[in-house]
Formats: sequence, C-alpha cells, structure tokens
Amino acid sequence: MACRISTAISVTVLAAALAACQAKPVVQSSPSALDIMEKVAVAANRCWFKSGDAAFKSYAFAPELSSFSGRPRILLTRKGSSDIRPLLVVQAEGKPARLSAFGPVMNEQLGTRVGADVKRWAAGNSNC
Repeated sequence: MACRISTAISVTVLAAALAACQAKPVVQSSPSALDIMEKVAVAANRCWFKSGDAAFKSYAFAPELSSFSGRPRILLTRKGSSDIRPLLVVQAEGKPARLSAFGPVMNEQLGTRVGADVKRWAAGNSNC
C-alpha cells in the first residue's frame, strides 16, 4: 500500500509539473530595430562593398548601429569627398522595427536595387 501511495503522489506531482510547463504562455518577440539593422549592415557590407560591386565603388559605407536615438542606421557617403552628407540612409526604429531608406540614391536607378536588397536582408535572407 505504501508503494501505491508513493506512486500515486509521484504521478500527481509529475502531472502537476507537466501542466505547469504547458500553462506558460509562449512569448514571441519581434526583432528590434538593432536586430534588423545588424542583419542589413552585415549583408550590405559583404554584398555591396567587400564583393567589389561596381555600383557601389564610388560610395563609402558608414554603419551607425550604436544609436542613442533608438534609430540604428547605415549611411552611404561619397567616397573621398570632404562632403560628409549621406547620399543614402537606411534606418530602423521601434518594436516591431519599422525600416526606412531615404536620400538621393533612392531617387536613382540604384535605389530600386537598394530597396529590394534591404527588404530581403531585413527579412533574414542574407543572399547578395
């Protein structure tokens, strides 16, 4: 009889433990602005600059991921120019992250490609 009580208690404790595990809500967090921009920055650097892509040869890449404004971003400026105004800004903000790209490059033919690349990378596809 002692075995049955012990087994019954063990089964009850096990059932309660399993129920407690199943009762915990599953929290799905959306990626932060920094998470998104880290993906975009790594892919942009690899695909646009380190690959030697001719379309980006005249630009310099400047990631600014440590942003106190809550808007991590990457910038493209004219390579070798003393004018440091960005020609392209890609930034994310909020949670869930909202991504935006703007600047003179977006009004050029290259802007279509930039938009497609950034959307793809932000979605998790790191292909060039």
